[in-house]
Amino acid sequence: MDKSLAVAFAGTPSFALPALDAIASSRHRLVVAYTQPDRPAGRGRELAASPVKERALSLGVPVEQPESLRDPGAPARLSAHSPDAMVVVAYGLLLPQAVLDVPRLGCLNIHASMLPRWRGAAPVARAIEAGDQTTGVCIMRMEAGLDTGPVMLRQELAIAPRETAGELEARLAAQGAGMIVTALDALAEERASFEPQDPALATWARKLQKSEARISWQERAEVIERRVRAQNPWPVAESQLEGLQLRIWQARVVAAPAGPRPGTILAAGPAGVVVMTGADALAIERLQLPGRRAVTAADFANTRGYVGLVLV
Repeated sequence: MDKSLAVAFAGTPSFALPALDAIASSRHRLVVAYTQPDRPAGRGRELAASPVKERALSLGVPVEQPESLRDPGAPARLSAHSPDAMVVVAYGLLLPQAVLDVPRLGCLNIHASMLPRWRGAAPVARAIEAGDQTTGVCIMRMEAGLDTGPVMLRQELAIAPRETAGELEARLAAQGAGMIVTALDALAEERASFEPQDPALATWARKLQKSEARISWQERAEVIERRVRAQNPWPVAESQLEGLQLRIWQARVVAAPAGPRPGTILAAGPAGVVVMTGADALAIERLQLPGRRAVTAADFANTRGYVGLVLV
C-alpha cells in the first residue's frame, strides 16, 4: 500500500494552521483545502481571505470555498480531488454524510477537548469557564453527529492557572498538529484503531456569544476571573463605568470580606483596580475604555480617582 496519502483539508481560522503546515511538511500530499468564503473584515469591511486560504495558496494547494456542503454537487467536487482521507479542523461548516463518505479512509477531526467532554463549538473556552484542570486534543473519525465519532488518538494537557483561551488554543493547536500526522501515518499503514465515545459522559460546549461578555458582579470572583480568561481574545469580558464600556482583559482573585455593593471599586493602583463581587474581589490588571488601547491598572488609575464608583 502506498504510504503517502492524498489529503483534503478543511479549516478556517488560525487555529487550523499548525495542522495544515504539519501535513504539508509530512510525507502526505495536500490535494485541496476547503475553507469558508471570504468575509468582510476590519473597519473598511472589505472582503478578507481566511488564514487557511492564505496559507493554502502560499503552499500551492487548490482552494474550495463553498457556502455550504449540502449542495448535491459537493460530493462530486470533493471526489474530483481523489482524496484518501480528509482532515477537518475548526472548519465551521457541517459535513453531510454524502461528503463524509467520499474519502476512502474517512474524515478525521482535530477536536480541542478530551471527548466526550466538551463536544461542540467552544471546547477551550468552556473548559476554562468551568474551572477544568485539564483538557487535551482528540483525533476523531467523523460521523454525521456533532463530535460523536470514535476516537483514534487522545493526549491530555494541563490548563495553567492563569491561561487565557487564546493562549490555550495555541498550545492545543500545536499539539493537534503533531497528532494528526501520526494519525495519517496510522491510516496509511493500516494500523489505526478507534474507540467509541461513551455518550453518557458527554457535555456540550455551546458557541460563545457576544451577549455573554457582560459581567454580573453578583457572581463569585473566581467565576468572573475564569470568564475573563475564557473570553480572551473574544468576545472580551466587559462592564459599564459611568455609562462607558469597560473591557477587561486580565484579572485575578483577591480575598475580601463581605462589604459594599458588588461592582464597587474598592481600590485602584498598580496592584489592580479592585472590584467587590458576590464573594471576594476581582483585581483587574489590564483594561480598556472605548476608542483607546488596553492599559495596565497602574496607567488606568493614574487618570483620575475611581474608588467608590460602581461598575454595572
